[in-house]
Amino acid sequence: MSAASSGAALPPAAAPDIAAALAWARTHIEPLDARVLLRHVLQCSGARLAAYPEQRLAASEWAAYRGLVERRTAGEPVAYLTGTREFYGREFLVTPAVLIPRPETELLVELALAHCAARRGVRVLDLGTGSGALAVTLALELDAPDVVAVDRSREALQVAMANAARLGASACFVLSDWFAALGEERFGLIVANPPYVAAGDPHLAQGDVRFEPVTALAAGPAGLDDLAAIVGAAPRWLEDGGWLFLEHGYDQAAAVRSLLLDAGFGAIASWKDLAGLERVSGGRWPGRK
Repeated sequence: MSAASSGAALPPAAAPDIAAALAWARTHIEPLDARVLLRHVLQCSGARLAAYPEQRLAASEWAAYRGLVERRTAGEPVAYLTGTREFYGREFLVTPAVLIPRPETELLVELALAHCAARRGVRVLDLGTGSGALAVTLALELDAPDVVAVDRSREALQVAMANAARLGASACFVLSDWFAALGEERFGLIVANPPYVAAGDPHLAQGDVRFEPVTALAAGPAGLDDLAAIVGAAPRWLEDGGWLFLEHGYDQAAAVRSLLLDAGFGAIASWKDLAGLERVSGGRWPGRK
């Protein structure tokens, strides 16, 4: 994002037209962000912005747009400013109570769908559901889904349930610290995008990440604490032959494979995202002896 400078253009005193509003905003923030925020204020498509550059904003619209641009200039993520983020072709509600869904997490969806393709009726558990992006997507994409999603944050669960309701997904949402409230339930597939950033990572104090819940990002000095906790506990809640898929940092694949091996998983592997980085690792639980 380009920061505003002392020489940046001042906002027009009167409400400008679309072209002038965008020209001013682009002196403070990235052009794409400027368009997204104006579309949000005007509740219109990008095509309409392009087709009617001479359309004048109402005073209230101009005030709202200036406020959003100022907040974006200060670093607030666009997703929190608009209240939405696209994931797997659907628009999800997001608030500062949840992590903003990332494109790389769609790899977890693809792996889960491929795993369930020939296994009708697989029970799926989504650990740390946040916005519900994984759980809701799987509930909508799977044939005859049975999806349970947990999160330790009541506020996050409220966002996830709102997304399920507005998108028409059938899933069960449980307030739980990982597996704690799941009793004796068993699942054929467990997916998780847990915190995996090292607690001292300088990126936590930079850019958009500054505004996201740190409890959804950081996990101990090496970023492996929650990954290790999930791998160690998962066998108790997996059916014999069930699978565990975990998203992790770009440089953590070897460490996660080692955790899976030590816990007794088989068929252990890592998968690359579109950038060619190993971002998901998993394995099959062979069963209880």
